[in-house]
Amino acid sequence: MDGLSTTTILPESFEGARDDVTEQMMVIWGQIRAPLIVPLLRIAVVLCLAMSLMLFVERVYMGFVIVLVKLFGRKPEKRYKWEPMKDDVELGNSAYPMVLVQIPMYNEKEVYQLSIGAACGLSWPSDRIIIQVLDDSTDPLIKDMVELECQRWASKGINIKYQVRDNRNGYKAGALKEGIKHDYVKQCDYVAIFDADFQPEPDFLWRTIPFLVHNPELGLVQARWKFVNSDECLMTRMQEMSLDYHFTVEQEVGSSTYAFFGFNGTAGVWRIAAINEAGGWKDRTTVEDMDLAVRASLKGWKFLYLGSLKVKNELPSTLKAYRYQQHRWSCGPANLFRKIVMEIISNKRVTLLKKVHVIYSFFFIRKIVAHIVTFVFYCVVLPATVLVPEVEVPRWGAVYIPAVITLLNAVGTLRSLHLLVFWILFENVMSLHRTKATFIGLLEAGRVNEWVVTEKLGDALKTKAAMKAPKRPRLRIGERLHLLELGTGAFLFFCGCYDVAFGRNHYFIYLFIQAIAFLIMGFGYVGTFVPHS
Repeated sequence: MDGLSTTTILPESFEGARDDVTEQMMVIWGQIRAPLIVPLLRIAVVLCLAMSLMLFVERVYMGFVIVLVKLFGRKPEKRYKWEPMKDDVELGNSAYPMVLVQIPMYNEKEVYQLSIGAACGLSWPSDRIIIQVLDDSTDPLIKDMVELECQRWASKGINIKYQVRDNRNGYKAGALKEGIKHDYVKQCDYVAIFDADFQPEPDFLWRTIPFLVHNPELGLVQARWKFVNSDECLMTRMQEMSLDYHFTVEQEVGSSTYAFFGFNGTAGVWRIAAINEAGGWKDRTTVEDMDLAVRASLKGWKFLYLGSLKVKNELPSTLKAYRYQQHRWSCGPANLFRKIVMEIISNKRVTLLKKVHVIYSFFFIRKIVAHIVTFVFYCVVLPATVLVPEVEVPRWGAVYIPAVITLLNAVGTLRSLHLLVFWILFENVMSLHRTKATFIGLLEAGRVNEWVVTEKLGDALKTKAAMKAPKRPRLRIGERLHLLELGTGAFLFFCGCYDVAFGRNHYFIYLFIQAIAFLIMGFGYVGTFVPHS
């Protein structure tokens, strides 16, 4: 009897305690809801609606401009003087400008041969071009492989230089800065830069250098990226959609209207005089390319984007590599904005309109607002209104504006239009990571200067897939699970359940689907899996 009474009393006591805790939480929620939660949520809704409108206006403006450019705009060859380089009987090859080609790399085992081979295959008078391989590799075996590849091309008569440093100070910016200091570079007029996974076509220099030769006001000619592995998995298709909008619209609009856009760090040709006048490469942020572009623009240099010239490259196909890349691409611009905004305001050489464009449109809207409003509004504030029905989001803010913004973003990759829903879900999840990185950059917090080189796989994935599949390695929990994504997914799922039970907005359809997307990415089931032997 004593045993029976004990087993019956314990569950009742636990149940009573649980009821007490639940009741206390409901009491606390009732006390803070009206005076605190409701006003704060209303303020958040107003701020998010304001940011949504700013982003909406920016997207519509760029859409309007790109339509005008496509219908009435003049091609680059019409806007700027362009004539093919011609042989000079008297001067010979000295009539051609001296060109430096820089290839910065770091432990690029899978792709170093592709990039070096493509650079050495560039068509240009052999005595008027220098290939410079800037190898910051820390793996001695890879270093030896890269050096041997350079020696192989040198034996074929290619003027190729293999340069190493004692340290990795400044990362890519440091390597480029050291590379341009060598004595043999002093004879060069222009420098073409290609990351280790980029493969320019042989006629790349013939199509870019004439613009710089015949237009002394041009400091940079930027080519478009062409993704060789966009069909590798769903994640690479999503990246293609985002980047195609960047190149098709953002870069084209910037080039056509203000002759300014952010240098993409690769697949471009700089006038060395423009680099020097702007103060050279700086490693104060992880976006040395954007930093140089802004400073050169403030000196009065103009930029030209060639959308018709495409350079093959590789998208990160693993979630880990993509997350590191997006952290750098989101944190760096926010940190640069913090450091350079006063320099832009005080500049005397550019017009007020261009200053407004760079500060408001280029930095504030695209690099800060776009990330924050995507996550905070659609993944936090909007779901929270389900729990607090006193706060309502107007239909134009919850449905119409996001729909228009999404459709305008989709114009860059029409072949992936049927994947639009997946792209929305994917971008919303990644906005969490980008928002966190943006605040780290603005506040100069812990990981502000973190630089992790984006892993390139080249043909490694195909090679390993063709071999006998090795045993799947045991994954560490920290490498596979992403707690912030899992927590956000759980929050959205809870809000969806609450909306089913008590709501009237029918947000639960979106909430459940978006929750699933967060959970899938939170458990790491996105991208390709690379087996390690």
